[in-house]
Amino acid sequence: MPMPHLTLAQVETIAREAHRGQTDKAGRPYTEHLAAVAEGVRVRGGDEEQRAAAWLHDAVEDGALPRQWLEEAPLTRRVKDMVLAVTKRDGEDLRAYTGRILATPGALLIKEADLAHNADPDRLAVLEPATRTRLTAKYAQVRGLLGLDGGARADQRRDQANPGAG
Repeated sequence: MPMPHLTLAQVETIAREAHRGQTDKAGRPYTEHLAAVAEGVRVRGGDEEQRAAAWLHDAVEDGALPRQWLEEAPLTRRVKDMVLAVTKRDGEDLRAYTGRILATPGALLIKEADLAHNADPDRLAVLEPATRTRLTAKYAQVRGLLGLDGGARADQRRDQANPGAG
């Protein structure tokens, strides 16, 4: 008999526990970023699976949870695929990374919410100027590669990445 999937509340609890004690570049609890990305997905019309993936979006990349945990967790294949799509791989080219996000249904919305929170001027303002400049350029480059730099192209890609929304 298949195991039931984790609820969104259970995923949130797991993510909060996995990242407990971690801080972001500004010294804030890392879970604040996870909550902001999950909320960003929600307000952009994301579904429950996308919100679950948002809670887990940095877990494997940051080593908070091993990839094996993700593969074995009682989550839908779609949630696992979205998490893996937004997980950067060591030495990976940005074009390969963004291409994988665009090729994975639902993942673009998660990355869009992640970038929006990462590029929040209030978050960036507390960083050292050199770090702020470097990250601002990096986020802009990723947004451009994902087609999130405005216009119809971005709307079309967003619709493709989030079928049924809108």
